[in-house]
Amino acid sequence: MGSNVVAKRLRQARLRQGISQRELGIQTGMDPSGASVRINQYERGRHVPDLATAARLAKVLGVPPPYLYAQNDELAAWILRYAEISPAVRQSVLRKSRGPRSP
Repeated sequence: MGSNVVAKRLRQARLRQGISQRELGIQTGMDPSGASVRINQYERGRHVPDLATAARLAKVLGVPPPYLYAQNDELAAWILRYAEISPAVRQSVLRKSRGPRSP
């Protein structure tokens, strides 16, 4: 998986939240003195956050972790929409998508 996907999604989510790189890093638990630099490196694709860090970033940004790894914009949009709907609606959609069962 290319680091450019994670970099792109991370930046999109951060801008959507309207917070600075420094603030994101601090809210994720990074040392304030290096938070901005570290997030900048993630957003530039120089480094890729490990899974635990990506999960913390996603939580702060209010997006599901899979969003950060979505290969195309349409899938990313679906992931965000999925997170917004209620569990009852999710179950209803899943039941409908399975179609009729064979005896």
